[in-house]
Amino acid sequence: MTSVSTGAGELDRPLTVVPAEERGATRIADRVVAKIASQAAREAVGTLPPDAGRPSASVVVHHHVVHVRVHVELDYPCDIGDRCRRVRRQVVERVGALVGMQVPEVVVHVERLHLSAAPGAAHGRTR
Repeated sequence: MTSVSTGAGELDRPLTVVPAEERGATRIADRVVAKIASQAAREAVGTLPPDAGRPSASVVVHHHVVHVRVHVELDYPCDIGDRCRRVRRQVVERVGALVGMQVPEVVVHVERLHLSAAPGAAHGRTR
């Protein structure tokens, strides 16, 4: 005959504390980190023309270090270097704050420039 345990005796035993390094780990999927980087790039880029694509990102995660590639479309004319610096800074800050990973590298690819006004309109030209 087999005995059935009711589990009542288990409550009487003292709880054992397991050290943090032995409890397991939290793993954040690469696609989640990429989505966070994409959203951070969207925040940094700001308002774009309606026909512009949304920023996208790809990441390579190794332990707690993330290397990010961001693809953006920008309006033109603008200070492209400044906009890319803002994207890099925002991606580093947001990924670091939200997932606790280091971001030593953010490569920004400007895929396309969109004219913000008709050519020559900025100089008062007409047809």
